[in-house]
Amino acid sequence: MSFQLLRGSAPLLVSMPHTGTHMPADLHARYVPRALALEDTDWHLPRLYDFVAALGASVLTPTVSRYVIDLNRPPDDAPMYPGASNTELCPTRFFTGDPLYREGAAPDTAERERRRAAYWQPYHDALGAELDAIRARHGVALLWDAHSIRAEIPWLFEGRLPDLNIGTAAGASADARVTHAVAQACAQAPGVSSVVNGRFKGGYITRHYGAPLRGIHAVQLEMCQCLYMREAPPFDWDEAGAQQIRPVLQAMVGAALGAVQSLEVLP
Repeated sequence: MSFQLLRGSAPLLVSMPHTGTHMPADLHARYVPRALALEDTDWHLPRLYDFVAALGASVLTPTVSRYVIDLNRPPDDAPMYPGASNTELCPTRFFTGDPLYREGAAPDTAERERRRAAYWQPYHDALGAELDAIRARHGVALLWDAHSIRAEIPWLFEGRLPDLNIGTAAGASADARVTHAVAQACAQAPGVSSVVNGRFKGGYITRHYGAPLRGIHAVQLEMCQCLYMREAPPFDWDEAGAQQIRPVLQAMVGAALGAVQSLEVLP
């Protein structure tokens, strides 16, 4: 199985599309040796978000690494951020801009389609079906797309990111009251910086599935990894940092869920 879905009882689905760490053995020889360390993984997010089980959330996570397939990119590989550096459906570069593959070993069209069918499609089939089931049960659904990234990556963005980057596709993927509730929860956290629809406005998952007029509200959170882990190898967990930021995340998700539940339930 290329993903794991744990079904909950609340109108909440948490997707973590970049936490996978499996690299199929038959692909190893294609990559430069550095790639096998999987440095651009969204490390430790299931552990950081362990509180969502108590909220009754469904949780969807992949097994395969984002270096094999990026589950948060569109199937036609259209750039998410035109004019900026982008990673592809089958990434060919590290976040530093360096090549992921040995010379001549990057996936061709046929290989990209094979990976899309084998890994991308099952994840999205599960995501779409679970959202529909939640919406059918509750009349509304909240999709929380959880991500993390190093605070400074010059190839992708200038300077240092705010700690917490909320994305709602420039307001298109969630009701404004949901976005406001999440932003307010951030604002009440001392010493934590945040932005709404800044550099990261939401990837394919947020943009594709967020449909407020149908009762489905999608929020992406891209957070700086230095808040809860070491950003350099071996990318280890920082318990003290995690204890400080986890309550903020819990307040944000709880605020979003409360806002969604307070909206008019659709037939």
